[in-house]
Amino acid sequence: MTMRFTRRAGASLFLAAVAAPSVLRAQPGTREVALRLDDRQLRTAGIDLARVEAESGPSEITLPGQVVVPPNQLRIVAAPATGLIEALFVAPDERVRAGQAVARLRSTDLVEAQRLFLEASTNAGLSAEKLRRDEQLFRERVIAERRLIIARAEARATEAALDERTQLLGLLGMSEPEIADLKRNRRIQQGLVVTSPMAGVVIGRAATPGERVAQAAPLLTVADLSTLWINIQVPLARAAALENNARVLVPALGAEGFVLRIGRTADMATQSVSATAEMNRGVDALRPGQAVTVALQVRAAGQPQWRVPAGAVVRHRERSWVFLRTPTGFIARPVQVVNETAQFTSIRGELSPQDQVATRGMLSLLAELAEADQS
Repeated sequence: MTMRFTRRAGASLFLAAVAAPSVLRAQPGTREVALRLDDRQLRTAGIDLARVEAESGPSEITLPGQVVVPPNQLRIVAAPATGLIEALFVAPDERVRAGQAVARLRSTDLVEAQRLFLEASTNAGLSAEKLRRDEQLFRERVIAERRLIIARAEARATEAALDERTQLLGLLGMSEPEIADLKRNRRIQQGLVVTSPMAGVVIGRAATPGERVAQAAPLLTVADLSTLWINIQVPLARAAALENNARVLVPALGAEGFVLRIGRTADMATQSVSATAEMNRGVDALRPGQAVTVALQVRAAGQPQWRVPAGAVVRHRERSWVFLRTPTGFIARPVQVVNETAQFTSIRGELSPQDQVATRGMLSLLAELAEADQS
């Protein structure tokens, strides 16, 4: 676990009482700060050392996440018209097929739309018949061309009105065969059957039988659960270690996937970024809304990775640092945190297997680093 400190006056006074180590300000463009401290001062300050250990191969970051349905795999089944819900044919968590009946709705708006459709159909038929008669009369030179032009315009207008009423019936939920049957038999329906737009699972019901709903009011939510996403909040200190397409596991459930994308904006309250993992194996063990613990693979990306005791890494000015032992004291060097546990921290930085880092007495060293940063 990393520790965040600010400059502590007491720690500086303690080192001053020991022997006041010399602080060397880093030159412009450098990335580290040197602190001079001899062995006697090191022992008096209670500073312990530990050797860094190289980590081979990819490591993993363990973080919490939440299972969600990808937006393009969700469909809201809405009421096509204002009316009364007579019946709902499916229950939550039930699988449905594309085109399967899920509800029956009784609607006066639908009745009025059918009446207007039949009226438009009658007008279109009359205009077409009038146009045929006028074309015949024009060929026989009985009427003027102007009358034929007017008849053609009227026929086009009534045909457009019929097309408009046909489209409206389609928006109200009537299928093409039902519209054709209405036009042929002129029998008005009082209600309609609402069908599922795709195959999937009903993950929610927003209405009940006997309820009166407005047009476009949601009735059901259908989701395709063949692929799921996991939204993961990644601390900023670890976000740089992630890569797109990196492997993602849910160890407790056996699900597997990959990192789909890594957010570019940070949450101001939590100082974390959102990563999305797409899970395509073992998805049946996952449930939308479920909280899970995921293991995200971190690739080395050509830079060595090291393991140090958890107390060896501190935070200063929004960066992570370790204190490397040198013949003359210590060097404060910035590193990138890859993963953290209660005992160890995985880091990346300019280190070597021979390096030793401070693991105790960090407050004193951090206070000197803060003083060097302000000088």
